[in-house]
Amino acid sequence: MSALTRFDPMDDFFPEFFRRLARPLAFDAELPAEIRVDVSENDKEFLVSAELPGARRDDIRVEIDGNLVTITAEARKDVEDQHAEGGRALLRETWRGRTTRTFTLSQDVDDQAASARLEDGVLRLTLPKRAGTSSKQLAIQ
Repeated sequence: MSALTRFDPMDDFFPEFFRRLARPLAFDAELPAEIRVDVSENDKEFLVSAELPGARRDDIRVEIDGNLVTITAEARKDVEDQHAEGGRALLRETWRGRTTRTFTLSQDVDDQAASARLEDGVLRLTLPKRAGTSSKQLAIQ
């Protein structure tokens, strides 16, 4: 089976031209435009791993509302002036970026028992399932 691709005559005609125009607006590679997550579960909890390279612990916010989880991260990179006294800065590269990812889980989360830790640019969430909200499969007649 072959993969389907969308045909865009302008992008196909000038692909490199349009890529160069978009580069200054592109997000830096240190914090991806979309947070990549891996979600797994067992009988008691959901386990979430989210890649957040370049984000510090103080710049990450996790919100839980029932079965809705939102992760927001901000990354900053400030390059200090490293020129001789009396000199002037000819180039300063400073950037900031913010990204958000929201997803739903199959069951509500016990937000009081949830925990989060950041290790080597990976946010790890342990989200216990709320008791009494198990799903039921209906028999089709």
